[in-house]
Amino acid sequence: MGLFDIMGPVMIGPSSSHTAGAARLARLVRHLIGDDIRRVTMYLHGSFAATYRGHGTDKALLAGILDMPPWDERLRDSFALAEQAGIEYEFIPTDLGEDYHPNTVKFVAETSQGQRHTVIGASIGGGQVLIREIDSLQVRFTGERPIIICRHQDHPGVISGITTLLYEARINIGNMNVDRDRGREDHTAQMYIEIDSMPPEGLEHHIRAIPGILNAIILLPVQE
Repeated sequence: MGLFDIMGPVMIGPSSSHTAGAARLARLVRHLIGDDIRRVTMYLHGSFAATYRGHGTDKALLAGILDMPPWDERLRDSFALAEQAGIEYEFIPTDLGEDYHPNTVKFVAETSQGQRHTVIGASIGGGQVLIREIDSLQVRFTGERPIIICRHQDHPGVISGITTLLYEARINIGNMNVDRDRGREDHTAQMYIEIDSMPPEGLEHHIRAIPGILNAIILLPVQE
């Protein structure tokens, strides 16, 4: 247990889950998608749907999309700052089902290039967050460790190519998930790997060079 677990996060109140966690969650989504979000729709589930106005969850989420950490005093003015930045936003209470944490948000973001991304994550208490889904890929990403996300041809040798690179770099795999839907017409799969240490320079390039890899990105922890 660390100091953060005992004392909780430094934040603009009133709640670690509904404000600090919400801001941290949305900031992580901002870093996953990139800096050019032009529009974001946030579907609020459970207690977030019931209390988001009263607890300032809406302001905290929007502050995170604007790349503000939970303790940034500008959080209270996030509506006006989003307007100045040209970011359109909408909050929609919804029911995502019993499998989701009560403080869950489904982010649907559009970039200036017309790309559309969906991220589902939750504020799980004490300012801690968990990303569960990135563009339909099931993950468990806390933003505390690097992760590798790949789209690849679903044939033998691709996964072993990546794990060999990680072995050669002396990097341990903390968590791994492969989505292999054999019903896909393009015969592709998606893979997510959480690693226990920072990747060396050039690792992303080497992964992309593996035969069968269609796209790969390494997401680094968000510094606060």
